[in-house]
Amino acid sequence: MPTNNASATSSSWTGMVPVDDTALAVTDTGGPGVPVVYLNGQFATQGYWRRVIAELGTGWRHITYDERARGRKSKRSADYSFEAAVRDVDAVLAARGVHRALVVGWSYGAVVGAHWASRNPERALGAVLVDGAFPHDWLDEAMAQRIRKMFRRMNLFMPLLRPTGLTPRMNADQMADSNIELGKLSRERELGPVLDTITVPVRYVVASGTSLGSRGDEQEQIRASLDAVIARNPHIRIGAKVASNHGAILKKDFPAVAEAVREVAGLDREDAVDRR
Repeated sequence: MPTNNASATSSSWTGMVPVDDTALAVTDTGGPGVPVVYLNGQFATQGYWRRVIAELGTGWRHITYDERARGRKSKRSADYSFEAAVRDVDAVLAARGVHRALVVGWSYGAVVGAHWASRNPERALGAVLVDGAFPHDWLDEAMAQRIRKMFRRMNLFMPLLRPTGLTPRMNADQMADSNIELGKLSRERELGPVLDTITVPVRYVVASGTSLGSRGDEQEQIRASLDAVIARNPHIRIGAKVASNHGAILKKDFPAVAEAVREVAGLDREDAVDRR
């Protein structure tokens, strides 16, 4: 297993990391293994990664955290923007003394991971993007209205689940605004150039079927946009196309995600040897 040149803690750590006007709940397994930072889905929690982490095992340094107002402990904020989410990656890594890391993101977290890898080529060992970061113009005014309507309906029962950490401590408009912002950032003219500038190894693990709020084959049309990206950027490949849908991919196809992590880490190790 390759090691990282950043300082490594010898034991696991769980605590709160202050950032901006809030604080994030973070878990770091420590050790000398390759640091892997896991970036959650838009309203998901770090617990979603437990199967991937177990599959990879103890030879890696696993860093997970709950985004602003997510989970049971991360605090509320006045800023739930995408840029805040990208800043939070740096804040968590800085707090844990990690300079270079492999980023693994699912859904919204995949877009965060793509931006972070694009902006930090010297710090990114590589990226695994799980059924997200597809450059496609899926947001129009009708879709924005569907999103707002969906979150207003969901907000009727979300307060009942908030004490469990299963739903964010955000109101319906805040959640809708975040999802609509994601739609704008996912447009081909916005996300395409970000993916084109990535110079580290990237492997996609792509689901099948629908996701929350999608209809018919909408999600498969979105995924098809990846073909043009792969044609333009030799660093980006599809590691696996799996049978599970968007919501179940980390639960049912975690071995494919873990294998993509191993592949990307191996490519970084080969590159390091070549540079010697």
